[in-house]
Amino acid sequence: MQKLENLIGSMSIKEKIGQLVQFGKLKEEQDNLVKNGEIGSFLNICGAEKINPLQQKIMKSKNPVPLIIGDDVIHGYKTIFPIPLALSCSWNMQLIEKTCEISSYEAASEGITMIFAPMVDIARDPRWGRIAEGAGEDPFLGSEIAKARVRGIQKNAHPKLPKVSACVKHFISYGAAEGGRDYNTTDMSERTMREVYLPPFISAIKEGAGSLMVAFNDFNGTPVSVNSFLINQLLRQELGFEGVIVSDWESIEECINHGVAADRKDAALKAFSAGVDIDMNSGVYLENLESIVAQMPDLERKLDRAVLRVLTLKQKLGLFESFTTDPSICLEELRKNEYVQTARQAAVESIVLLKNNGILPLDQKPKKIAVIGPLADDTRTPLGCWPCKGDPENVVSFIKAFQNNHEYDILFEKGCEITSEDHASCVRAQNIARQSDLVIAIMGESSDMSGENHNRSSIELPQSQKELLKKIYECNRNIILVIMSGRPIALEWENEHMAAVLQAWHLGDESGNAISEIITGMATPSAKLTVTVPRSTGQIPMYYNHKNTGRPSFRHYTDVADSELYPFGFGLSYTTFEYSNLQTDKKVLKDGESVTLTVDIKNTGKLQAYEICQIYMHDPLSEFSRPVKQLIAFKKLLILPGKTQTVSFIFPPETFAVLNSQYSAVIERGLIELFAGRNSRDLIKTIIELV
Repeated sequence: MQKLENLIGSMSIKEKIGQLVQFGKLKEEQDNLVKNGEIGSFLNICGAEKINPLQQKIMKSKNPVPLIIGDDVIHGYKTIFPIPLALSCSWNMQLIEKTCEISSYEAASEGITMIFAPMVDIARDPRWGRIAEGAGEDPFLGSEIAKARVRGIQKNAHPKLPKVSACVKHFISYGAAEGGRDYNTTDMSERTMREVYLPPFISAIKEGAGSLMVAFNDFNGTPVSVNSFLINQLLRQELGFEGVIVSDWESIEECINHGVAADRKDAALKAFSAGVDIDMNSGVYLENLESIVAQMPDLERKLDRAVLRVLTLKQKLGLFESFTTDPSICLEELRKNEYVQTARQAAVESIVLLKNNGILPLDQKPKKIAVIGPLADDTRTPLGCWPCKGDPENVVSFIKAFQNNHEYDILFEKGCEITSEDHASCVRAQNIARQSDLVIAIMGESSDMSGENHNRSSIELPQSQKELLKKIYECNRNIILVIMSGRPIALEWENEHMAAVLQAWHLGDESGNAISEIITGMATPSAKLTVTVPRSTGQIPMYYNHKNTGRPSFRHYTDVADSELYPFGFGLSYTTFEYSNLQTDKKVLKDGESVTLTVDIKNTGKLQAYEICQIYMHDPLSEFSRPVKQLIAFKKLLILPGKTQTVSFIFPPETFAVLNSQYSAVIERGLIELFAGRNSRDLIKTIIELV
């Protein structure tokens, strides 16, 4: 620490401010900043041939401080894994951690030392395109996944690679954008923020995340980039976060558009005063902080503290000892065979079986199969909304995987484009459907229909595909529908009429192989939804952990059932499971006591398979209205056919705590309902009492 403080003491104001400056493009003016040692980080630059000259140049400056190099490595770098929403459906924390570790190693091999991930925003509105980047709607599961992703990114166990910091985003409530419109305002109570949106950030901070990114949106009327309550009070003081806080892309300058900053200088002052350490790409710190500090000398101490946080992170990353990248390392690291195999496993474990009338898995008897749909032979869409350095040439499409691995008589026709009709192709698709034993329809969204600023007003299948599906149904009713998408899709008609429905998301490089394995029974589906799927777009927002109204039995809509189409936690298997004998070791809990819950799960089918046992609670009487259910635990278990496993969970008293009026966690006396089951809807119940 003293060494860093001495370094700060020798730096000029411009050098100090430079540590708080990050740019996303290397231009001549940025090159001059490098020569003078007046810039601290870059993003969107990768590879030894680009990074090493920059690092060598800045280390020749008067007070040499190496650069942090950042990038958006969301679900893979060169080896592309399923989008985060998809992989969250695996409920497999070890696998999620492994994919992030691999992504971090690949990125580090090209000189990247800060990854702008994980995105831990809770999302209850699937119209929002960035729902694809998160872990769904649940705070508890989202918190567990946040920890796994931070661990993976920051594992830093590779002996030949630089260390990497996670940059957790977006603090806070970004996923609650009104109308699902990206960057839009949010409007919520502090209670909702603390109960729903804050827990994943707390978990990421406790896991040791090195940095954190603020959100584009406002909170309580003040944009987060200039929100002193959120940054100085909540993050720094209350949560004790000591890492680096980064703005989002030009979000400080955008406070002018929000109407809370008069100009770029005013925006810089307010963001810096609020506690944002690094200005990403807007340049407002570079242009204005020197004059601001000259006018307000007391701010230099705040500047020194911000610089110390940046330098401390660089020290933790080992940049002062090793700041260049070995160009041979990336050749060893990118797309190792073991990485590709992990991508395949991740894709298989992310596919959710939503409906099956017995048509799946396919038997091995000779049959004619029509493969229809605009995504059947698509190699760009599976890469998802943040493909990073992914290459469509590395993607295995479904039709290629299916043709290569199985001895069926396969006919293929697109039938339509993703969002437009193709009459001639539609006619050909109908013809092959008529002459086939069954149809596999591969439909859904292109990769650019989700992700940042790619929102949809309707979450149904695009009309061209829906019409094609209805025409195929007239010709052949044995249809297996496979949905590729970056969000849940409302499939009420499809669920009623299809023989089977698979939610396959955007699965990355091994998409086709994974879908083929599930369809043919080489693998058994085990994934469970981490978002509620509504029947209609008009039901949004719809989430399982809602609160009761004063009239819970009244219908909300006259034109659609109130219930969801598929509940949170839902997912079928090729076997069946039966839950029974839900018990606790005590019915009455005294102060400070924990309770052990057990439940028996029997595999009543003929195949061994994984089951995700889910435990929920409900507090029926509290000072504040509580969710009708909230997830508190889960376990993923491999159960043999005909066998019963007894699963146990230990719950400390804080599991049942509620935030009081001062937002402190307290344990109230009274009854607690505990539930166990396969999803948030189909549950068995027991009751305990807190005294």
